[in-house]
Amino acid sequence: MSMHTHTPGRRPPASRRDRGQVAFEYMGFIPLMLLVGLFAIQLGVAAYAANQAGTGARTAARAASQDVPRGDSERAGRDAMSDWLGSYKNSKFSRHGGSGKVTYTTRVRIPSVVPGIDDWGWAKRSSTMPRG
Repeated sequence: MSMHTHTPGRRPPASRRDRGQVAFEYMGFIPLMLLVGLFAIQLGVAAYAANQAGTGARTAARAASQDVPRGDSERAGRDAMSDWLGSYKNSKFSRHGGSGKVTYTTRVRIPSVVPGIDDWGWAKRSSTMPRG
């Protein structure tokens, strides 16, 4: 018969059955953390798409305000954007304006990094420049 003394403030050693509990808890927690990480990256991609839409709209409006033909001003807007967002499939330009100003509105499809969710919608930005 062995004598065990109990030291106040110390827990008795864990039994063999309790050792795998922490590993099992991590197995459930890691996929959740990966999912949260993917959504954080998706938020960054959406912000980047909105930024690129603003860049394309501003460049197209600036070119159009200098009496550049319509097709060339849209091309200038696409050229100012990154290649993967500025393609004809992923971006749309529309021109509005009166006699003293020109406005371009650019819509950019938000790419998905989250598996199973393909449609995050469009980022839309407008820019107005005075003519002349």
